[in-house]
Amino acid sequence: MNYNQALEYIYRAYKFGSKLGLENITDLLNRLGNPQYKFKYIHVAGTNGKGSVTSMIAHILHEAGYKVGMFTSPYLENFTERIQINLKEMPREDLGAVTEIVKEKVEEMVAEGRNHPTVFEIITAIGLVYFAKQQVDMAVVEVGLGGRFDATNVVDKPLLSVITSIGFDHMDVLGNTLGEIAFEKAGIIKPGRPVVTYPQLSEAISVLRQVSKDRNALLYEVSPDQINVKESSLEGNFFDFRYKGREYKDLRLNLIGEHQLLNAATALTAIEVVRGLGVLVPETSIYQGLARTKWPGRLEKVYQNPLIIIDGAHNAAGASALADTISKYFDKEEVTLVLGILNDKEVDAVVSKVCPLAHTTVTTKPDNPRAMDPEQLSSKALEYCDRVITEPKIPDAIDKAIDIAGHQGVVLICGSLYLAGTARTHIKSKV
Repeated sequence: MNYNQALEYIYRAYKFGSKLGLENITDLLNRLGNPQYKFKYIHVAGTNGKGSVTSMIAHILHEAGYKVGMFTSPYLENFTERIQINLKEMPREDLGAVTEIVKEKVEEMVAEGRNHPTVFEIITAIGLVYFAKQQVDMAVVEVGLGGRFDATNVVDKPLLSVITSIGFDHMDVLGNTLGEIAFEKAGIIKPGRPVVTYPQLSEAISVLRQVSKDRNALLYEVSPDQINVKESSLEGNFFDFRYKGREYKDLRLNLIGEHQLLNAATALTAIEVVRGLGVLVPETSIYQGLARTKWPGRLEKVYQNPLIIIDGAHNAAGASALADTISKYFDKEEVTLVLGILNDKEVDAVVSKVCPLAHTTVTTKPDNPRAMDPEQLSSKALEYCDRVITEPKIPDAIDKAIDIAGHQGVVLICGSLYLAGTARTHIKSKV
């Protein structure tokens, strides 16, 4: 099976829908020899920031000399971004070979009358089999949706669980209150295994504390007081970090936005906890790993003159963090906005936060069947922005925004990771 055949097979599974639960993935992995138990497993859940935290942890462990797998979702431009070893995407020929192995076991399940695995279950199995075959030392695995019934939640003794910022997203599946959503995220907390959490709102942290107590899991709560910010700019963040009696001076993080400081504190606390478990991570690796961390599509500067910034913010919390950063550095008159959102996201909340940032909004349609019609999005944007233009095709929308911004302006592209990925590809083709 080659790369294209592998993708065709994976995507055909969309017709089987999305079903939360561990029975199918457990059965499939059993047939594949339980690859998830052949390396140390660091599990990361959360509403916002889990990709950034996953990347920070993986970068630091890689700098420490470990062979590190990283499993994330979704991807921006290439499917193989989701499955990496030592920060390098899975080779296309390996995707074909491993998918063939997984496909054989899926067909075996179906022949026995069992449910066909979902797309995400198949992708999860491919990632875990690949990590096992490549004999990684550890893998940092990001949850796809929720936590409790997510396909990645198939280990009973992870090295560590990490829970990033919890907010409102996927309410149709995870619940309508912060407490209900937190309970689903807390599903990755395992009996007797440590868990690190980002500073949470009271309704969420109370749930995490109770679940940790019930499962005899030691909970490490990150505090903003652990951070001393020295500089935060469009070049990144420069700060000190304290953990118990240890202090790291003059840390550099090139990810933009002050919200990334708490994500960094969460990742650094996770590293300190695994150090306490006997994983050797030199201090130099912490400095170098953090400084070299990249996470595309999140307040990412992709072009200069005009300055083009891409951000995948698609819920209220993400839009708030984006708005805080953009309003700190730019006047409204400088910014032209390109906006595309999926129908099932917090559209009104996102629009109300990002549209006031710009003098002109260009609405477009992300490459996803759930995308909101750009004309409908334009009507919402007009409540917050005086000038709104509709350009359904993403390349046309970006080109229009660049023309409006001029050489000295700022183009901000946001609203969906599906928009961010297509935007990155288009902009790179123009350079």
